[in-house]
Amino acid sequence: MSANDALHIAVLGGDGIGPEVMAPALEVLRKIEASAGLKFRFTEAAAGAGHYKETGKSMPESTIRLCEEADAILLGACGLPSVRYPDNTEIAPQIELRVIFDLYAGVRPARLIPGVASTIVGADQKGIDLVVIRESTEGLFASMGKGVVTEGEARETMVITRRTSERLFEFSFRLAERRKARGKVNGGLTCVDKANVFKAFAFFRSIFDETAKRHPDVRADHLYIDATAAALVKRPWDFDVMVTENMFGDILSDLTAGLIGGMGMAPSADIGDRYAVFQPCHGTAPDIMGQGKANPTAMILSAAMMLDWLADKHGLEGAAEAGERIERAVDKVYAGGIKPFEFGGSNGTADVAKAVLAAL
Repeated sequence: MSANDALHIAVLGGDGIGPEVMAPALEVLRKIEASAGLKFRFTEAAAGAGHYKETGKSMPESTIRLCEEADAILLGACGLPSVRYPDNTEIAPQIELRVIFDLYAGVRPARLIPGVASTIVGADQKGIDLVVIRESTEGLFASMGKGVVTEGEARETMVITRRTSERLFEFSFRLAERRKARGKVNGGLTCVDKANVFKAFAFFRSIFDETAKRHPDVRADHLYIDATAAALVKRPWDFDVMVTENMFGDILSDLTAGLIGGMGMAPSADIGDRYAVFQPCHGTAPDIMGQGKANPTAMILSAAMMLDWLADKHGLEGAAEAGERIERAVDKVYAGGIKPFEFGGSNGTADVAKAVLAAL
């Protein structure tokens, strides 16, 4: 934190609907600022496909320096289908930031909000409240930009290291402990892998088991990735916290977002030992850009996650309560009947933002 006790937030709006959903999130933070005894200083910076198209870089050095100096980073959706690197991969500052700042824990909550329909029969009665923790710097993604392609074959390499896995599992067990202390009924942590086929995942699982011995109050178990996917679409209420490899986490977090209404309802964080980035799980949706139809809920809930992290990092009780207030406000407006365009409703960005601000 800076000398004047203001929390310095780096704001990277991104591409497409990124800036459109970022604006309501900042409004919410400003609204809650005074009543929570907090003070924010927002600094905006460039990142994304638009910046790459203009300059040949996804982010300028000034953006990276800003992120390094800030207390937290808010990131809008980044990337555009029409703008690619020469190897045809997408412009993805979110992935680059994970590597630059060693953000090994990708936290993807999936909570069914009152008034939002789930695709799972019985979810409205039993509820869905789980977290996927995705290792975000290694796994199959460690091969990004390094794969080998010849005329006859293509190869990518998965990397799992002890150092990162140990930190990932410690983070995961601590999160499960915090959720249990807050009254989450399941109170468990599941390691999701494919240890019956791959040596790398057997190694991953063995480190999980070592870490579990240091956290005896958390129910620890294992499940193969294919069985996990099947169970999630049958009984998602049985899960609390899951931890898995990068690619598996990428897939599972999209699946769990689908269980709670879609990507527009899914916040996320990428957290390391010192730095953290908070952004919605959804993409840039260029097809609705500028039409006022984007759902800002995931971005607003990502800001609430940021407050909870800042509270833990700096011992700010007011920040944790502010994050909970934002979540309660979102619950209230959906229970009250707000219905974004993606759910077949007629409420756009401004409607959702206005309703959440009023509920605060």
